[in-house]
Amino acid sequence: MSFLLTINPGTPPEALKEERQSGYALPASLEANSLKKRNWGFLLTGIVGGTLVAVYAVATPFITPALRRVCLPFVPATSKQIENVMKALRCRRGSLVDVGSGDGRIVIAAAKEGFTAVGYELNPWLVWYSRYRAWREGVQGSARFYISDLWKVTFSEYSNVVIFGVPQMMPQLERKLELELQDHARVIACRFPFPHWSPAQVTGEGGDTVWAYDASSFRAVERGPEGRCASVGHSRRDFIEDGF
Repeated sequence: MSFLLTINPGTPPEALKEERQSGYALPASLEANSLKKRNWGFLLTGIVGGTLVAVYAVATPFITPALRRVCLPFVPATSKQIENVMKALRCRRGSLVDVGSGDGRIVIAAAKEGFTAVGYELNPWLVWYSRYRAWREGVQGSARFYISDLWKVTFSEYSNVVIFGVPQMMPQLERKLELELQDHARVIACRFPFPHWSPAQVTGEGGDTVWAYDASSFRAVERGPEGRCASVGHSRRDFIEDGF
């Protein structure tokens, strides 16, 4: 870009210098504004991109379970449900596992009652939050949490099993527990009962109801001709290959 300056012979050198400087001031200002706009554009793009990545990272663990064959959504246990679970576990000791432990409420409450409690949960954000809550409550030594699919976990080492299930999964979980649990174990079902077992104890009402089942009782029950009993030869591999 060129600028044509008309110089008056009588113009002092100082005025001539000011005219020359003013002639180049406008392009420099435009260049600075353009650079500033580009920088803001890069910054805005980075912020939007980072926000989308963060939202995806947080939301995916909550959305993915809905795409599975059996969806086990995260619904926090109410204080009444926790109270009813603890009533169903009264006078019992030993190890406890919460299947789909969510934010760790049941596991932490059980640890406070003297149980060695473990929670299995697919959502890593909930597992990390549960570990933080256990530390905050001072029971991190007896309340542990793991990222795992419940169908790939063996429950033979646990004396007490707590499950907040959905109707679609209860028949398959029945077979798995019949196969793996010891006779002295107790199973606590919350919100939905098992379809074929007879509960030894029912506590609460409505959505806060819990059903307690003793393994010694449901293992002794003879299944009908449909072959639902674990004795017909189901194994851990069957559940994994079925996609549960």
